Amino acid sequence: MTKKLLTTLLICASFRLAAQTVNQVTDPVEYVNPLMGTASKPSLSNGNTYPAVAVPWGMNFWTPQTGNMGDGWAYTYDAEKIRGFKQTHQPSPWMNDYGQFSIMPVTGKMKFTQDERASWFSHKAEVSKPYYYSVYLADADVTTELTPTERAAQFRFTFPKADSSFIVVDAFDKGSYIKIIPSERKIVGYSTRYSRGPLPNFKNYFVIYIDKAFSISKSWDSKTLKNELELEAGHAGAIIGFKTIKGEKVNLKVASSFISIDQAELNLKRELANDSFDATMAKAKALWNKRLSAITVEGGSVDQVRTFYSCLYRTLFFPHKMYELDASNKIVHYSPYNGKTLPGYMFAGTGFWDTFRALYPFLNLMYPSINKEMQEGLINDYKEGGWLPEWSSPGYADIMIGNNSASVVADAYIKGLRGYDINTLYEALIHGANNEGPITAVGRKGVEYYNKLGYVPYDVNINENAARTLEYAYDDFAIYQLGKALGRPKSETDLYAKRSQNYRNLFDPATGLMRAKKKDGSFQTPFNPFKWGDAFTEGNSWHYSWSVFQDVQGLADLMGGEDKFVMKLDSVFSLPPIFDESGYGGVIHEIREMQIANMGQYAHGNQPIQHMIYLYNYAGAPWKTQYWARETMNRMYKATPDGYCGDEDNGQTSAWYIFSALGFYPVTPGVDQYVLGAPLFKKATLKLENGKQIVINAPNNSDANRYVNSLMLNGKPYSKNWFSHSELQKGAVINYNMSAAPNEKRGINKADYPYSFSNDKNK
Repeated sequence: MTKKLLTTLLICASFRLAAQTVNQVTDPVEYVNPLMGTASKPSLSNGNTYPAVAVPWGMNFWTPQTGNMGDGWAYTYDAEKIRGFKQTHQPSPWMNDYGQFSIMPVTGKMKFTQDERASWFSHKAEVSKPYYYSVYLADADVTTELTPTERAAQFRFTFPKADSSFIVVDAFDKGSYIKIIPSERKIVGYSTRYSRGPLPNFKNYFVIYIDKAFSISKSWDSKTLKNELELEAGHAGAIIGFKTIKGEKVNLKVASSFISIDQAELNLKRELANDSFDATMAKAKALWNKRLSAITVEGGSVDQVRTFYSCLYRTLFFPHKMYELDASNKIVHYSPYNGKTLPGYMFAGTGFWDTFRALYPFLNLMYPSINKEMQEGLINDYKEGGWLPEWSSPGYADIMIGNNSASVVADAYIKGLRGYDINTLYEALIHGANNEGPITAVGRKGVEYYNKLGYVPYDVNINENAARTLEYAYDDFAIYQLGKALGRPKSETDLYAKRSQNYRNLFDPATGLMRAKKKDGSFQTPFNPFKWGDAFTEGNSWHYSWSVFQDVQGLADLMGGEDKFVMKLDSVFSLPPIFDESGYGGVIHEIREMQIANMGQYAHGNQPIQHMIYLYNYAGAPWKTQYWARETMNRMYKATPDGYCGDEDNGQTSAWYIFSALGFYPVTPGVDQYVLGAPLFKKATLKLENGKQIVINAPNNSDANRYVNSLMLNGKPYSKNWFSHSELQKGAVINYNMSAAPNEKRGINKADYPYSFSNDKNK
């Protein structure tokens, strides 16, 4: 066979695999690639993810660690060596980690520092799944396997024949403790390391059981071996050793707690009991399949199904559980606000600036029971810390802007969650909306100016002022919506309804864009709409001008009506990807990701503009939403190490894909509507927690047939550009007739447009 023919056959085979249609998904977890997004670095993010070995919303995750101790980029696909297997709670590399420690097998010599113990590895000898991870460590000649529970995990090390085999435990620097108990084949300790604080009395306690006796037991401090079995130091660790025969398997059972070593023991006994490694792995796999099977898709390519379930996997991590079950099976948690152990739920590791947009609405649609727990956790945040968090890591992290807890709280209640103290949460929203917090990222920075002038001025030394104004206005709308739902006095809700219109104060008729304004009421000059940062947050005016989630009709009117609004939307894609980075003093990765995407000024790799594609539905051009949603899914997502187009950010960018693949998106959290796009698959079935199903049929869907020609909802023609959440919760069958050419007559009547405050007759 000639080389040319062989090459042709291989290319054809590869194409057939990628194009092969998946007609049934019975084991969705096997479509997940946890390595999606791991080929990232500070200057260019393809996701900034790590392969999290965990169960959905687990208190602990595990990951192979290729980066240096304390490096936010814990695992990068292009790395060549693994330094350990780290327990992590890291939401993103920019936030870094808290409560971490690592475990690493070595052979030959007692190598315990991160550089000495590091081993070469290859992706060819690596298996990465949500419920299981395995890799061959070449320098040690050891295969490591790992499988998780919510608060515990099992390791299985397969050693070579060696007189000197070791296991290293690294409790990390910044204050740690280790104790080796050879008689019990046990190691206990704690790590105090965190990146965002202060966190009073913070410790991540751990307990490790090894099923083989130790012949060597030593502690170590930074770079020095100690003969002590117990050590408290700036950087404490342990190394235990034994002889092994070829192929000998040494098993570890590991658990941790934010409360105490005794609680870690309890977590281990409760979650691992007498289970073998394989039994724990089977349980973890079953749990993933249960959660992932809430949505089944059919009639997509292998690549599309892989991408869908890889994104779905990412939506089921953050915020993660911080709570534990005590000896009486009562729910308790360590409080990152006062350092005490208190009753009730607690979650951590998410930023609402990212996740209010799609992640929390997705939970409200598909997993409302876990969000009910999260809402109860927010009540405890407020009671213990005095504020709702805007970024929890795990306490108040002083980063990002906005007061978007209002959206997270309001959307949950508007979408039907009940059975928790919503009145206390409403009180927390009112408190946060009218006060500056002790740090920038709680309450509202510049609130006195905002409440008096209707905007945060440019010239009062408050950065990102225009972005703050726009987000506060939307957050006020969310408070207004919740207040109405709770029957609050009209005089109270009217105040927030009025403030929801503050976006108008920054609209510049001369440019048709949002522009910072000075204290005296004049616009900031000179104005460059391509300037990132400064008045805006990780974006420019072209990105933030669409941040009027609550009143797209009002924005369209300001821009000159529907035709001009659509032209302005089109301009986002037709403009060149030029930028002014002077606000940051250099090109940040978000700028670079926009520049290289070949989608003009559309910067899908960051959150502020992700909803913009769906705004065509508000101006009589829904087919343009259908086109660009499909283009973005096709171009920007793939279940590969470089498979995202920017930071994945705690499930938000993945939730955008999941919603868009289903054919609708929550443009305005806090409103009982999803705005239509077009489905990606020929069929999708959503199994709701209330026992109902939403079945989405698009049998003639294809890459060419990406436009909605007609639509039937429960057997009746449906012309609206939105679905009602409350109606979908009753169960629904949605039938699409897709076409290769856009239907420019469907969804063009104002009666079919989604909600806008300006059109709300009940306000």
